[in-house]
Amino acid sequence: MTKCIVFPGQGSQYLGMGKYLKENFDVSKRVFEEVDSALNQNLSKIIFGEDVKKLNLTENTQPAIMAVSIATFEALKKEKAVNISDFNLCAGHSLGEYSALVASESIKLSDAAKILKKRGQAMQNAVPVGEGSMAAVLNTDIDSLEKFILEKNFQTVEISNDNCPGQCVISGSKSEVDEIVILLKEELKKKSISLPVSAPFHCSMMKPAAEELKNYMVDFKFSDPKIPLVSNVSAKAEHLSDEIKNLLIKCVFSRVKWRDTVGYFSNNKILEAVECGPGKALTNMFKRFEFEIKCLKLDNVEDIRNYE
Repeated sequence: MTKCIVFPGQGSQYLGMGKYLKENFDVSKRVFEEVDSALNQNLSKIIFGEDVKKLNLTENTQPAIMAVSIATFEALKKEKAVNISDFNLCAGHSLGEYSALVASESIKLSDAAKILKKRGQAMQNAVPVGEGSMAAVLNTDIDSLEKFILEKNFQTVEISNDNCPGQCVISGSKSEVDEIVILLKEELKKKSISLPVSAPFHCSMMKPAAEELKNYMVDFKFSDPKIPLVSNVSAKAEHLSDEIKNLLIKCVFSRVKWRDTVGYFSNNKILEAVECGPGKALTNMFKRFEFEIKCLKLDNVEDIRNYE
């Protein structure tokens, strides 16, 4: 069977995620220890703690989700003798691309943790808190939404995520996002949900963050992944480390093309996807597509032990 492995992005985090991994698998425990050491920070304490605000700080959220995703993958490898080469393609939703690259041996776990910490800081600092916003727009198609944004002549609003049929996300200045949410309801009868984020990700307002990340990533070594990565930006399989590195930088201010990514899986005869990491956001997205790709989530001990 042709299979892919996918890794979740920001918004999938929850307090206590991955604690079952640390308690049941030594290989997973070592992942958390290595990430803590790389960051010179007790990130594990935040992940397994009780302060959701600390976990939801972007600079903590991004390496935390990656750590749990890789701890999950290491447990799967140990428990089921699974190897990354058992999958045909890999992908990740936004920061999930770094998890995919660690799993496919393109970058070291410790390096991914450091880069994501910096990525989170840069994205948070690019726009002052309270000046940017994001909202999910439901039951709309991307072409109609794009046209509406252009017709209303918004200066900062962009489609930041094209996730799946019927779900797009917009980013921009808080005042303009608030305004378009009202207009979408009044004129198109479309419901929007404000997202609990502290910055407007994946839009032009993030270009300063991309530049900061680019300068930081110069010192990190990337190798060609063991299996191709389907990029959020290009929505096609990427094999070369230099190109992947460039796309990771572009991803900070570019649209996440997840609908096109899943379309690429379908066009390349992928029959099964495995979501490796906290939550089931990607599994739920897969269900919204017309074509049949079975998606399995791995987010507890039973998921891992029942994997076939």
